[in-house]
Amino acid sequence: MKKIRIGIIGTSDIAFRRFLPSLLKNNNFEYVGVASRDINKTKIFVDTFGGRGYGSYYHIINDNSIDALYIPLPPALHFEWAKKALKKGKHVFLEKPFTTSSYDTKILVDIARSKQLALHENYMFMFHSQVKHAKRIVDNKTLGKVRQIFIKFGFPKRESLDFRYNKSLGGGSLLDCGGYTIKLASLLLGKSAQVVFSSLLKVDSGVDVVGNVVMQSDDMLTAHLSFGMDNCYKCSLDLWGSNKCALYERIFTAPEDMNPPVCIDGVKRMLPNDNQFYNSIDYFLYCINDKIQAEESYLSILKQAQLVNNAMNG
Repeated sequence: MKKIRIGIIGTSDIAFRRFLPSLLKNNNFEYVGVASRDINKTKIFVDTFGGRGYGSYYHIINDNSIDALYIPLPPALHFEWAKKALKKGKHVFLEKPFTTSSYDTKILVDIARSKQLALHENYMFMFHSQVKHAKRIVDNKTLGKVRQIFIKFGFPKRESLDFRYNKSLGGGSLLDCGGYTIKLASLLLGKSAQVVFSSLLKVDSGVDVVGNVVMQSDDMLTAHLSFGMDNCYKCSLDLWGSNKCALYERIFTAPEDMNPPVCIDGVKRMLPNDNQFYNSIDYFLYCINDKIQAEESYLSILKQAQLVNNAMNG
């Protein structure tokens, strides 16, 4: 199989700490280089991981030797640069959220479909085996019939210059940590999952810092979602069944060397560790090589965008 030559647009922390260490473990990809508007910012990437530094985003997009691009820019920049990449025939691996609007997301999906290019939105927690465990115990009624789902994701306030607190860069708790909770609820509720209530607390800058969303399926299974960017840290999934309960304490952010805990009916056990970022990259490869999987990814991206849009508009 021909290796996929991949580059990065933007010298983000997640690209350095998480993406590249995982990518270099995958023999089906060849890392080419990273682009920045300031070439000096690429030096640490080149020194650590090899590849080359590009002095502009345009240079890497116009490199005909590159097959795919990973884009970990602030959310408001996703649409512009993903569109340019697709127009140049590149497969695109976008950090979440895919874009800041369902309208822009549909445009990108339409372009990718027309050019038969892969798209992937990096909700990497979805590729951790503990999420499969949670889905399995809901579906096979290990807890009896699940009556309520509670999902929480929040973290302490970060530096004021962090893009998450800048509306013009696509900041806000819904687009950031809230998207995780919606994505997981959508998986557990199934195809009929819909947003039925949302409430966002906004500060003077117009950025929402705390939010709550309620989602339901056609059979009235309900998920209560809470998220925030000015909270003590919480990252949990709580399943309340007719016979038993289950609590996952690190459902979104389990490091690859962690055995994430789950407590079922008062008994705690440790689940297998997993590398969710590596698995997410591997899924992107699957989308590149399989048209049916690529279509499933398009549909998943569109569904997430619509659910987030519905939550945003109350």
